[in-house]
Formats: sequence, structure tokens, C-alpha cells
Amino acid sequence: MALNIKPIADRVVVEAAPAEEKTASGLYIPDTAKEKPQRGTVVAVGDGKKDEPLTVKVGDQVLYGKYSGTEITYEGKEYLIMRESDIYAIL
Repeated sequence: MALNIKPIADRVVVEAAPAEEKTASGLYIPDTAKEKPQRGTVVAVGDGKKDEPLTVKVGDQVLYGKYSGTEITYEGKEYLIMRESDIYAIL
């Protein structure tokens, strides 16, 4: 399914990975204690700035800051729109 959102300039749309349901030792994490995910998949990219092309592309797995981006809901799914500079790494 193609996403019908086209970010402007150096912005990207990221679909956040689901929050962890249980710890490595097998303990289940209650909803109130779950942390916001800090990784996701790029689903749309802008054209970049005039002298700065984007380095991420659709399909890249990325790490970003805990409070980066703006949360939006589009067609029933949650996404984040953020600047490429808010992305720390490509996995």
C-alpha cells in the first residue's frame, strides 16, 4: 500500500515500530509502563533542500529521538513527520 502523503523539503514520514510487549527475561510490560519507541520505518520522503539532498529513502529502518517529530493519524494508522536531522542513524 502506497502512502499518499508527500512531505515537503527535508521532512520524512516514519511509521514507528510497535512498543515492546515484554522484557528480555519474559516479563510482560503493562500499557502504563511502555516506553515510546525510538525506531521505525521510513514510508515517505521529501525532495530535500536545494543544496542538501536527503540521505534516507523509503524502506530504511531508522533510529530517532524519543520526542522527535509530530504524531499524525492518516487512514487509521499512526505516523511521525520529522526533519531528517531528527534521525540519528539508519539501521
